[in-house]
Amino acid sequence: MAFTYTNAKGQTYILHYKDVKLKNGRQQRIYFFARDERDGALDAVPAGYEVMETKRTGMPVLKKAK
Repeated sequence: MAFTYTNAKGQTYILHYKDVKLKNGRQQRIYFFARDERDGALDAVPAGYEVMETKRTGMPVLKKAK
């Protein structure tokens, strides 16, 4: 079951990841939320991260936990 987050506006988002190759050749994993389930859906928030909500749009984002 994919990790879902419902924001203050009642919209549901699903957490995903994608491995991308940067211009310098290094591989990096990015995390993003989408309204629909796609390839790369995650079951839980990665260790060391927490879900925050942007004030203006209510879009969920991952931030490193303190």
